[in-house]
Amino acid sequence: MQRSILRRRISARLTTTSIVLRIFSNNSFNKENFEITPEQYGILSLIVDNKELYQRQLSEITLKDRANISRIIKILEDKKLITKTPDSNGRKIYKIQPTEKGLELRNKIHAVTKNIRQTATKDITNEELEIFLNTLDKIYFNIRDKVNLQI
Repeated sequence: MQRSILRRRISARLTTTSIVLRIFSNNSFNKENFEITPEQYGILSLIVDNKELYQRQLSEITLKDRANISRIIKILEDKKLITKTPDSNGRKIYKIQPTEKGLELRNKIHAVTKNIRQTATKDITNEELEIFLNTLDKIYFNIRDKVNLQI
């Protein structure tokens, strides 16, 4: 197959796979009646894993803009899943930490996200996954510095 056709197919497949995976994740969360979305869970999980983070760090890790991160943090805070503690330097910077409720919900959802990943990678060997990850990394690094991320 021609290289240009392969490139188009890869680009289209990455896009459609991402969309289908997002829909599958949303459906899985809805089926379990979780009080947060997969996107919100991703942020909560990062906070739990790191014990505390700043909003800017969440933006940098997830490549989401500050407004999007602010919206998600507000939702998680309203649901009592995280707390914001003012930083000691006196500026409007807050440490974001999980609450006990946030820890419990994250652990409850973890089994579902594990199942999502297992379903997505069914019948794919570790070797194939490693090759795929290496290829995705190469694509990422080829274009990462060519975009201006507003985080």
